[in-house]
Amino acid sequence: MQLEAKKISFRYQKNSPWILKDVDLTVQAGERVALLGPSGYGKSTLAKILAGYENPVKGEVFWDGAPLPKKGFCPVQMIGQHPEKAVNPRWKMARIVNEGWQADEQTLRELGIEKAWMNRWPSELSGGELQRFCIARALGPKTKFLICDEISTMLDVITQAQIWQKVLAAAQKGGLGLLVVTHNKALAARVCERIIELPKLNRPS
Repeated sequence: MQLEAKKISFRYQKNSPWILKDVDLTVQAGERVALLGPSGYGKSTLAKILAGYENPVKGEVFWDGAPLPKKGFCPVQMIGQHPEKAVNPRWKMARIVNEGWQADEQTLRELGIEKAWMNRWPSELSGGELQRFCIARALGPKTKFLICDEISTMLDVITQAQIWQKVLAAAQKGGLGLLVVTHNKALAARVCERIIELPKLNRPS
């Protein structure tokens, strides 16, 4: 199985500059790949397109040779940079983490999620604690691929290390493909087997 983007082009309006132009990308299941590039080069936009959150103007995304599903559970799950924006502030954490699947105790324990947190509101948790919930929510049994878009940028160094340790362990355990979207070359080298530079993929005209 593989996640494949073919000739992806994107811009917000007809006459606006292209953010992405004719981008091709292939990542195999079980592979850990970094998508590296400076801010403003369209990394997050491409990540949203690969996860089905955004539709390209041209091109298509395929999972296992078929178009990415438009309805139902998507096997490609994305975890973003700002966990506080990815949760419903009116829901308690137990409802949030079980939004896509019934998270099992082992997953919660491996991610360092304490039982006491389940009855709290998002505003009562730190960014690192919220991010653990976002990761757990994405790790349902139907998930085959994770896209991690700058998931540790806003966290302190210790929490960053803890979060990546958990993500890599979960990916290895589940045989998941992993695309790490980052501007941090050192992080890309540590956690990934292959590095792709978006400026070299993207060819705006």
